Amino acid sequence: MKQHLLPAIKLTLICLIFFSGLYTVILLGIAKLTPNGGNAGTVDHAGSTQYTNLAQSFTDDGYFWSRPSAVGYNAAGSAGSNKGPTNPDYLATVQARIDTFVVHNPSVQKADIPSELVTASGSGLDPHLSVKAANVQSQRIALSRGLSQDVVHQLIIEHTDGPLLGLFGPATVNVLELNMALDAATK
Repeated sequence: MKQHLLPAIKLTLICLIFFSGLYTVILLGIAKLTPNGGNAGTVDHAGSTQYTNLAQSFTDDGYFWSRPSAVGYNAAGSAGSNKGPTNPDYLATVQARIDTFVVHNPSVQKADIPSELVTASGSGLDPHLSVKAANVQSQRIALSRGLSQDVVHQLIIEHTDGPLLGLFGPATVNVLELNMALDAATK
């Protein structure tokens, strides 16, 4: 018994030290290398604090719409949908989102709607859109705000973030920051 008990106690202590201390410090160090140093990105807008790293619901025609959320944009319940791509309820939800998008963007063909505008992300809180998803909404926003489409496209270009380290992932646009820029451009 002694032969098994001492190694088990040693392994328990080693794991406790590693996972409680060293692992935590390593992850904290990695987080400090990220944008905002691992802290939430916040901005003050219209008298309230908004988080730039969490998706928010925008449904007005004068704003870029965020990616749909399976959790109602609630950060406390971050999750995706558990429904598979052949689930009838899921397909009905996606079809309803497509129909809503087409009603508000009549110049956009169904085939031209990026999937991210009608499907939720894995966390339900993705604050970014692809440049294509932003551009497909530009005509609706230009008409709604009385701006030229060139001005809206220029704002998209100015608020486009390239791939991480120039290599990883697509170019993206933060929806909140872009909508704040729209507000500033129409004041």
